[in-house]
Amino acid sequence: MRGGGFLTAEERQVLSELARDGLAEHRLARRANALILVDQGMSYRQVAKVLLLDDETIREWRATFEQDGIDGLVGFHYGGRQAFLTPEQESQLKDWVSSTLPHSTRAVGAYIKQHFGITYESRSGLVALLHRLGFEHRKPKAVSSKMDPEKQRQFIELYEKLLNSLEADEMVMFTDAVHPTYGAQPVGCWAPKDVAVAVEQTTGREHVNIQGAIDLETGTTCMQDVASVDAASTIALFEAIEARFPKKRVIYVIADNARCHRAQLVQAWLKQPRCRIRLLFIPPYCPHLNPIERLWGLTRKNLMHNQCLPNFRAFRSRLLTFLRYDVPANWDSFCDQVTDNFRVRDPGEYRIIK
Repeated sequence: MRGGGFLTAEERQVLSELARDGLAEHRLARRANALILVDQGMSYRQVAKVLLLDDETIREWRATFEQDGIDGLVGFHYGGRQAFLTPEQESQLKDWVSSTLPHSTRAVGAYIKQHFGITYESRSGLVALLHRLGFEHRKPKAVSSKMDPEKQRQFIELYEKLLNSLEADEMVMFTDAVHPTYGAQPVGCWAPKDVAVAVEQTTGREHVNIQGAIDLETGTTCMQDVASVDAASTIALFEAIEARFPKKRVIYVIADNARCHRAQLVQAWLKQPRCRIRLLFIPPYCPHLNPIERLWGLTRKNLMHNQCLPNFRAFRSRLLTFLRYDVPANWDSFCDQVTDNFRVRDPGEYRIIK
């Protein structure tokens, strides 16, 4: 028997991904699994027994892999081996993928067939090829080109200084508004292969306007169901916050630059002698610096992903109950998902897809 330990770390990772990939064709997954077991020190006979094969097949798979690599493992079948890309063709493919960022392996396969006359029979083969060439499937982040990294750093520094200097009768809250629409949000789920799944569709016209604030220290929230988000509703929220925390001498409220927060009516209210609210602003175009945005995402996940309440009234009631009572009561479970672990985002560090 030939010894194990013949795989590089990169090869072992790619084979492991193929072995675990539920979309990889069964034959390829078995080949990848067999080579990993041999690499771990099992004999050909032991691997063959585990996989219900003969040991000569395992030897042939290893020989094919050592000669042609991952592509050889993918293309090997009883009808002969698939043609492979030359180094020059691989270089051309890398340039094309890097410049166009194709959405699917189907587009990559079509490019290879059109330009090189080679057909990859399976998606798993294209995935293995792309991994070997240094690519992975990514979902782009939504990043505004108007974000200012220096202003973000200044805000984070100001926020940290504020937290470190808070008195016992002071607190910090983050505020924002959200407008959830009644209806289910379809997301992927595991289901039996022979069962078609769907979510109930609604008109998509009914929504709730919520203007709220949260204290990250305790998870305490102040959530208002409003007819519209404007200067008047903002003042009403601030009054509710002051009423909720009567013993706090100063309440720092951090908000985005929405018009309702900058309104003259709001600014005049904040200048009242007995006002305990101190309004601070995050930098423009930086929702990632407002943790309450994460609370809105957590709310959608818990109440709207693949579920639809029987009517709008029930939806509105459940939404407010979750934000007003469930979040504070279960803050130990939710706090790691709604954090102030801020990071500076620099648009210059991203390749903007256009």
